[in-house]
Amino acid sequence: MRLYLSSYRLGNQPQELTKLLRGGRRAAVIANAADAYPADKRPEAVQHNLDELAGLGLEPTEVDLRDYFGKTQALEAKLREFDLIYVRGGNCFVLRRAFKYSGADEVIARLLKEDAVVYAGYSAGIDQLCLSLRGADLVDDPHNVPAGYQTEIIWDGMGVVPYAIAPHYRSDHPESADIEKSVEYLIDHHIPFIALRDGQAIVREGDRESVVG
Repeated sequence: MRLYLSSYRLGNQPQELTKLLRGGRRAAVIANAADAYPADKRPEAVQHNLDELAGLGLEPTEVDLRDYFGKTQALEAKLREFDLIYVRGGNCFVLRRAFKYSGADEVIARLLKEDAVVYAGYSAGIDQLCLSLRGADLVDDPHNVPAGYQTEIIWDGMGVVPYAIAPHYRSDHPESADIEKSVEYLIDHHIPFIALRDGQAIVREGDRESVVG
């Protein structure tokens, strides 16, 4: 399993991500955490991610999970075309719904088990891999429901990593103050977690895992 879980964007050591790719260049960008953004803001946000990845010499393409709601087999076929699945931040509860509706949670878990792709991302994009989104509601609004989504709140994460992750911890980020509340929740409920400052990332390759940046 290969993971690059950044607090914010590519972090301070993006070369650690390119190492994991082992020469692969094709990147699927999943930006559905931004589906709740104003219509005129989402394209600009996504383009920034595409440009950053292109700056690393990669070949990024957005894969909009809304096009695959109820079409899990088609999504799996699409994602198998890529070397990297890169999931941007935004609202983690909106993104969790998109993962479930499209079957991305099952597909990505399967691809990671096969070591067929690298999973990378930041903020909401890394929360998906945890056991639960409990505590994230102190940062993101779980009742944010964009058009085409249902009102249900999905609390269970994918369980790819056995701990919670608190991004933007004590950083110069608009969510940093709320992250303090989330960390308090995790401590009070005896939930193992890793707090990341912006610039840091969790890097996992096989059984080896470290925090860089």
